[in-house]
Amino acid sequence: MQIRDATPDDWPSIWPFLREIVAAGETYTYPRDITEQRARQIWLPAPPGRTVAAVGADGTVVGSAKLGPNQLGPGSHVANASFMVAPHAAGRGVGRALGRHVLDLARAEGYRAMQFNAVVASNHRAVALWRSLGFAVVGRVPEAFRHPTEGYVDLLVMHQRL
Repeated sequence: MQIRDATPDDWPSIWPFLREIVAAGETYTYPRDITEQRARQIWLPAPPGRTVAAVGADGTVVGSAKLGPNQLGPGSHVANASFMVAPHAAGRGVGRALGRHVLDLARAEGYRAMQFNAVVASNHRAVALWRSLGFAVVGRVPEAFRHPTEGYVDLLVMHQRL
């Protein structure tokens, strides 16, 4: 697998799995019926934001991540990132590879920390992955996420110094 900067030409490969993941309503705070135009605006941000694509051996995009400042101005030294792995590629190390890659990018770009603002507590695989990569839960927002089958669940704030 290769991880590289995403290009606008990657969007037609990213959009189908992004749409599927968001429509499921289990892991992202995006509207479940998000339009392609709005999703593209969010996922392919202007600089200093940056998006990467994980490309499998067959040349298909199997995952993507976006990186940028968590806040503006005096908070811009803390990074934020979001990750999506195509469901057919789940469990193959794509998320871990993207996580490591984005942490390295954040360090190289001078960020001092990375913070995730809204990790769905019931997303046990993601929580375990981020913990294994050095993140700690620094906050919990009770019942802040409306899960389609589990009802109201907590959102976790996770953080790592770089």
